[in-house]
Amino acid sequence: MSTGASVYSIADEQRSRAEAAAWSRFTTPADGGEFYDAWLALLAGRVQRARTALLLLANDEGNSFAVAAAWPDPQRDLQYLGPTAQRALVERRGIVEGHEGGAPVVEHGARVGYPIELDGVLCGAVVVELGSGGAGELQAALREVHWAIAWLVDHFRARMQRRDQAEAARMALLNGLLAAALQHQRLQPSALAVANELATRLRCDRVSIGFEHAGQVEPLVISHTATFDSRSDLVRHLRAAMEETLDLGVAVLFPAASQGELRALAHAETARELKVGAMLSVPVVDAGQTIGVLTLERNDGPSFDADEQRVARAVGAVLGPAWALQRVNSRSWWQRCTDALHGARVAVFGPHHPGLKLIASVAAVLLLVVTLVRIDHRVAGRTTIEGATQIAAAAPFDGFVAAGLVRAGDTVRKGQPLARLEDRELKLERARWLSESEQLQRRYQVAMAAADRSAMAIHAAQVDQAQAQLALAEDKLARAELTAPFDGIVVSGDLSQLIGAPVEQGKLLFEVAPLENYRVVLRVDDRDIGRVALGQRGELVLSSLPGRVLPFTVRSITPVSTQEDGRNVFRVEAGLQAGDLARLRPGMEGVGKVTVGEASLLWVWTHSFVDWLRLALWNWMP
Repeated sequence: MSTGASVYSIADEQRSRAEAAAWSRFTTPADGGEFYDAWLALLAGRVQRARTALLLLANDEGNSFAVAAAWPDPQRDLQYLGPTAQRALVERRGIVEGHEGGAPVVEHGARVGYPIELDGVLCGAVVVELGSGGAGELQAALREVHWAIAWLVDHFRARMQRRDQAEAARMALLNGLLAAALQHQRLQPSALAVANELATRLRCDRVSIGFEHAGQVEPLVISHTATFDSRSDLVRHLRAAMEETLDLGVAVLFPAASQGELRALAHAETARELKVGAMLSVPVVDAGQTIGVLTLERNDGPSFDADEQRVARAVGAVLGPAWALQRVNSRSWWQRCTDALHGARVAVFGPHHPGLKLIASVAAVLLLVVTLVRIDHRVAGRTTIEGATQIAAAAPFDGFVAAGLVRAGDTVRKGQPLARLEDRELKLERARWLSESEQLQRRYQVAMAAADRSAMAIHAAQVDQAQAQLALAEDKLARAELTAPFDGIVVSGDLSQLIGAPVEQGKLLFEVAPLENYRVVLRVDDRDIGRVALGQRGELVLSSLPGRVLPFTVRSITPVSTQEDGRNVFRVEAGLQAGDLARLRPGMEGVGKVTVGEASLLWVWTHSFVDWLRLALWNWMP
């Protein structure tokens, strides 16, 4: 009896030690795996007749479950417990297999499965295999599992809270870096501000940022360094490490965190040459393309952990678009033109953009057509119709308007009265000189009867004077009525509103142009007058007759220019054919074009600009 008691005391002591060790690992775990092992060991120790136990936990994405801990031996194959765990996960409730009703547990024992949920999300499941026993022991095992799961739920909740806090800290860091980058308009000061901030926040000895150009990475800024020599060994080694990251397209860590992680030879060489203990290079990405590389260095500090790597990758992804925009805005005009031409060449000749290729092909065909097709080159100018001859009807003497019989636009016949001037005073003057002439005739006859030769000479001269004045008065009376000199149209003049108004001798009252003879007056720009010559033919379209084209021939070029609408123009006169004069009237306006030769369609459209450019270059040349 004493021997059995000693055996039980030894077993109890071993169990107590194992439980104490499990509690120690549970309260101060080195990592998550040790915590789960300790938790499962404590649970199995509290459940009577527990044979084996298995803990399944979901991965970070929550789409699969893996073994997190196994008891009593982690190396033991416990796959036979998988169906029970799967059933607990699917049904989301406690599962007991191998026990029916209230009967005792069968000889082969039972399996208890319980899901682990946090806020309605499945986090895993625990399965405990029990030896044979009664129903009370089974109920106690269920209660132990249920209460023990609360520790895991609390652990998951605390881990989630820490993860949220870490994510909030990362977001605050990214927001601060983005604000520091956007405080500057140009790329170089923006990148330098971010490099300095990263070096402080992540406890780095040096942070370098470089950008890709023509397949190579050129370091642009180094933290806490205003200027540096691009030919120095430091920059050369940093360039090699950055180009390795550019070629790989992924973040590169030195030294590698695990044996299966990518080995970067350039980073190892750079770390050795620069005596750097840890390096991390991440690509700076914009629209899925790597535009630069961010390199962090620590001389003697620890390697970059997973959180720091995540922050560095986020910086490259978040600041990539901002830096790409600043890089575009910082380009010189020559770089902008070069990039635009390169983009157009890639779009036209590359494998994409079929619609643009079609448009470019059509444009090329049209350019070829306008270059090869030759058409008549015509010089255009504003055009006015004028009468070939234009007679002015002026006031024959000082007087007053008695009647205005026509106005501008009226058609008149030869000899038709146009207007009449007041003639009452002229009639009185004629009567006076007629009476004066008769008196002087009688005096002359009396002197002739008296043979007084001197008196005869005096009276004869007075008679001639009176006759001249009488003839002048009769001539004025004859011209008091203005008549049309020929069949034509009144171009200007309207006295119907000036009845009784005084007019001075020589004042223009009417202008009359003939109906059967017109001339075309073109106002040609001085840039085109050199191409116009006598005898050239052209066509005229008037505003009042837009559907009729009138041919003409150049007859005269005035060698003096005038200002019109801010341009120097020359007066060019042309004649129309006789058959085209029936509906024309003086003063009609339109557009005339003189054919001066043949040229390609492209030259016709562009020669004005080319001529202006030649003159401007000649003006600017020394």
